[in-house]
Amino acid sequence: MKAVWWWWICIAVAAQVSMATAGEGNVTYDGRSLIINGQRKLLFSGSIHYPRSTPEMWPSLIDKAKEGGVDVIQTYVFWNVHEPQPGQYDFSGRYDLVKFIKEIQAQGLYACLRIGPFIESEWNYGGLPFWLHDVPGIVYRTDNEPFKMYMQNFTTKIVNMMKSEGLYASQGGPIILSQIENEYQNVEAAFHEEGAAYVKWAAKMAVNLGTGVPWIMCKQTDAPDPVINTCNGMRCGETFGGPNSPNKPSLWTEDWTSFYQVYGAEPYIRSAEDIAFHVALFIAKNGSYINYYMYHGGTNFGRTSSAYVITGYYDQAPLDEYGLLRQPKWGHLKELHAVIKNCSTPLLQGVQSNFSIGPLQQAYVFEEGRGACAAFLVNNDSRGNVTVQFRDNSFELLPK
Repeated sequence: MKAVWWWWICIAVAAQVSMATAGEGNVTYDGRSLIINGQRKLLFSGSIHYPRSTPEMWPSLIDKAKEGGVDVIQTYVFWNVHEPQPGQYDFSGRYDLVKFIKEIQAQGLYACLRIGPFIESEWNYGGLPFWLHDVPGIVYRTDNEPFKMYMQNFTTKIVNMMKSEGLYASQGGPIILSQIENEYQNVEAAFHEEGAAYVKWAAKMAVNLGTGVPWIMCKQTDAPDPVINTCNGMRCGETFGGPNSPNKPSLWTEDWTSFYQVYGAEPYIRSAEDIAFHVALFIAKNGSYINYYMYHGGTNFGRTSSAYVITGYYDQAPLDEYGLLRQPKWGHLKELHAVIKNCSTPLLQGVQSNFSIGPLQQAYVFEEGRGACAAFLVNNDSRGNVTVQFRDNSFELLPK
């Protein structure tokens, strides 16, 4: 893959200032970002799945993510391992979700809990318990009463468990976001009007659980208010149509750091530069939350993977299957995070503008009233280097 580079400038950055009157521990949002404890936040997140590693690994994985400039750990919740039989639950060992979330909290990071409970995730049966298959009259993931009953029961079980441990940010815990369903728009049209009804039901059901933090739906342009629709993919700065309301922020829940591998296939190698370029582009276009999927892929133990997926999951992530740093990906993204965070004041509070600086070149500029400025300069020409002028300075930009 051809290397891709991004040039940026950060000038006269001022201190972060509170942007809202949200109460202590409260998480809200506006059209620019999530707002935590009254402050707008620009957040980098990394997916680490607790069943794909061991409890002994969790502290090291989270610590390395933190050192790499990650603010949030994101994980799915795996219904079929937690409820192997109806009403019988397992949260032991690798499935100890509470312990995992508490380790995130102990290291001073936030958490994003993607409950689903359908998760896909290249996981056996997409995370759905196989016993659902035997429920009379059930149709999965649509406006079907048997499915909705079991889905609501499990979602409520997880939310109440998190509440009982005080793990939502509204209780002083680390969980700042929850997700209901998962990439449902991929199949919604097949269910016709029942698909749209199911989306509305799922959103209302989740919000009514009263977590005190926002809910998201990924790849769901019709996510009902107040649920935030988010982007998944490799190039959301180019592909995301944006929030479905001007009052919602632009969030990227899956920035694919490589791709899952199936038996007999070659590993997909995505360069550190390509990842960094598209992260910067997403932020330049008002993005304020980027999650790397995966930051640590880990291992599909036993028969937990979906068909043809190998035991090593996203081994080309910033942390490889065994939790070791994969360079230059880990270090390159760490440097990117540091630069972006140094510019957080104008990025979150500044007046935005963008304009052409050449036939295929663009500048995205954020200026804050006290003189702080951040500018992203992009060369969309893949044929070669170009020299551009910006504020009486010349910059040579590599392709892309």
